[in-house]
Amino acid sequence: MTLILKRNEQARFLRFALVGAIGAVIDFGVFNLLTHFTGINAVVASVISFICAVCSNFVWNRFWTYPDSRTKHITHQLLQFIIISVMGLAIRTPLFAFLEKVLSKYFVTTAFPAPFTPTFLGHNISLAVTIVVVMFWNFFANRYWTYGDIS
Repeated sequence: MTLILKRNEQARFLRFALVGAIGAVIDFGVFNLLTHFTGINAVVASVISFICAVCSNFVWNRFWTYPDSRTKHITHQLLQFIIISVMGLAIRTPLFAFLEKVLSKYFVTTAFPAPFTPTFLGHNISLAVTIVVVMFWNFFANRYWTYGDIS
């Protein structure tokens, strides 16, 4: 808890959140392209879009959020980042599958203008919720393990 009270860690969290926002744009973009234009299953599209976002996030975090983290070789940090991300994916996927099913059914009862179909709303709100949940996991796990070499 004292970690988030430090001013430099608050600034680092804001950079991490901005990187996460860029990753979220990638995540939503790839997800919606896959589900709406190729017909890929939403859960599968969620996994693919997550992987794309993780790749972007690693590069941004390595060079901008944690530029002072250089005692570990980049491949070592990448492996740690991937492990944390896979654990985040393990949190995200069942949560997304559950929320997507529930919310898509919920939105069937309400009329929305195109393109806001019940499926579109269910998919994207589920994705937004899971992105926020996993963001906190990723920040703390990566801060303490992947980038734990900085003070």
